[in-house]
Amino acid sequence: MERKQFELGDIVQMKKQHPCGTNEMEIIRMGMDIRIKCTGCKHSVLIPRAKFEKNMKKVLRSAASRPDSAPGGLLDGEQA
Repeated sequence: MERKQFELGDIVQMKKQHPCGTNEMEIIRMGMDIRIKCTGCKHSVLIPRAKFEKNMKKVLRSAASRPDSAPGGLLDGEQA
């Protein structure tokens, strides 16, 4: 089975919804554990990578496609 592809800043859909009613989460930290933040109530949860991969349905919005996700908060061509 192919591993699911996701990266920091992606908005993902989970199999079970959060108690606030939404099942969309943003990936805010990656490592052996993954920290996700609910897009509804902004609550964050740290879960093991294996459990995250099992419970993630799909990537809804990739961080690479969003203009506000540039490293350091700068857009292409801008200087600090």
